[in-house]
Amino acid sequence: MAWTKYQLFLAGLMLTTGSINTLSAKWADMFSAPGCHNDPDHAFSHPFVQAVGMFLGELSCLVVFHILLCHDRRKPEPTMEPGQSFNPLLFLPPALCDMLGTSIMYVALNMTSASSFQMLRGAVIIFTGLLSVAFLGRRLQPSQWVGILVTILGLVVVGLADFVNGHGNDHKLSEVITGDLLIIMAQIIVAVQMVLEEKFVYKHNVHPLKAVGTEGFFGFFLLSLLLIPMYFIHVGSFADNPRQVLEDALDAFCQIGHKPLILLALLGNTVSIAFFNFAGISVTKEISATTRMVLDSLRTLVIWVVSLALGWEVFHGLQILGFIILLVGTALYNGLHKPLMAKLPCCPGERAEEGEAPERERLLGEGKAANES
Repeated sequence: MAWTKYQLFLAGLMLTTGSINTLSAKWADMFSAPGCHNDPDHAFSHPFVQAVGMFLGELSCLVVFHILLCHDRRKPEPTMEPGQSFNPLLFLPPALCDMLGTSIMYVALNMTSASSFQMLRGAVIIFTGLLSVAFLGRRLQPSQWVGILVTILGLVVVGLADFVNGHGNDHKLSEVITGDLLIIMAQIIVAVQMVLEEKFVYKHNVHPLKAVGTEGFFGFFLLSLLLIPMYFIHVGSFADNPRQVLEDALDAFCQIGHKPLILLALLGNTVSIAFFNFAGISVTKEISATTRMVLDSLRTLVIWVVSLALGWEVFHGLQILGFIILLVGTALYNGLHKPLMAKLPCCPGERAEEGEAPERERLLGEGKAANES
């Protein structure tokens, strides 16, 4: 069935804003500007400030939810389901995971390329699958186990591409490898977040926009408060700011004052994450969860192509191979092969078994983009 104009708009919005989210974060990392107290030019390396901006974007989803709800209630026959009431503290553990995972990923983005960053985030399905078996009692289908193994192979190829191409980037080889490892480590935390959301949150029938916004609320205020002690924690050469502290928010604001384009990049990250979450939820509702997964995979290709066009990284054939392998692994894990298999001549019983999609698994597959952070 042909898509409507609105569905095409939603798909384009999700693909565009999802790509802008990573590209704008990387763009901010590439700026250099003077800091406070007449500090010389230095790189804008403020991952925790960027994470605060990302949570501000998620928090805005809560505002969007209430605006849509008020608009819907004015209709003669309201159609929007607000979901049942819940204890907001249920979202605190997933929000803490989101805060830690996102912060680690922004640190890693300073060390590696935007395309590798996006590709390596595919590792989340490995840890999500294993944790869902261990803590949710789920039985993965054979195709999902194959998808996990293929994804591991894809990660090895992407890592090998970074290792071979490391000397051609602006970053040292050791930084690139550290960044890649940090991204994979962050995916373990993101997987824990998704399992916690499924076990304690989704059973309460919470509206997705409200769920994203509530996690954004906790992440924004907690991380904003943590910026204060981070200003005094000395970490030596690990930090790229002049004072060599864990995070120097004042230095970030001074750099923004000297080079306002940094603010544009940060706003691009904040605004895009809000629209990306809204578009992703709408695509799932208006089209299908499968389409959402496909679009989320395609944005990796968009990020890679744009990074090449802007000269942010150099072409390497191994990255294409790694992307294809990761795409196949993601497709197998999320069951995107099932429509093709359904057309093949086989026994009806096997088709039915292969096509089963328990509600909890569907919800896990539709988990918050990570973003989506």
